[in-house]
Amino acid sequence: MEDLINIERESLKESSIHRLDGRIKLIITFIIIASAVSASSVVTLILMEAYLLLLILLSNVSPSYAIKRIILILPFGGFIALFQPFIRPGTVIWTGPLGMDVTLEGLIFGALLLGKVTVSVTAVILLSSTTSMQELVGSARRIGVPSDFAMLLNLTVRYLFFFYDELERIRNAQKTRCFDIWNKRTTYSWRLRKVGETIAMMFLRAYEQGERVYLSMLSRGYSQDSQMYTARSTLGRWDVLFAAANIFILALLHILQLGYW
Repeated sequence: MEDLINIERESLKESSIHRLDGRIKLIITFIIIASAVSASSVVTLILMEAYLLLLILLSNVSPSYAIKRIILILPFGGFIALFQPFIRPGTVIWTGPLGMDVTLEGLIFGALLLGKVTVSVTAVILLSSTTSMQELVGSARRIGVPSDFAMLLNLTVRYLFFFYDELERIRNAQKTRCFDIWNKRTTYSWRLRKVGETIAMMFLRAYEQGERVYLSMLSRGYSQDSQMYTARSTLGRWDVLFAAANIFILALLHILQLGYW
């Protein structure tokens, strides 16, 4: 949860990237991810990653914070890339013990896969670090995301921190009663039961809070035909220029990939 607080703190900083319209940042992020997925050259992916890191530096986001997040998320897709040299058929360039062969095609495919995952993760981190959660939901609604889905996202974002506060209150109450999940002097089964009770209590409070919110919404005229309010905003010159520059750079990289790489 502290990571979410850090993300929100980074998104409230001031920079030219932060001031961009949320719709532009969402669309450009989707285009970057689509370009990375369709890339067939490691050089193209390296240049895209370098460009994203440059944008992170220009956006006043802490480089150490961004790199730490990339390192934390990357293993989820990186492990799949690591196995590719051993399982993909092709020209064998090294034979290891237990009949494990490393193929050239596997190495190339693994490098491409790792590059695609890295670029996609970096693009999402740049988006989340320069756009608040509430703005992301509003921007998604303005570009055509269904209202029901946008409302669910809006409620999730709004009450995520509320339930974190509830969990902190429960944990503080347990600490005042000297409960420690890592205390080896108590039996494992007893500690496990207390953790289960905490989770059950959070589910009950979430259910009760959901009922209160829903009844409050009904009392204010909410129905299945209600539309979530979305503030209107106009695109500025800098928004259009940024979008055009990014599309031009990505198109240039793909042209160079087709012609030279």
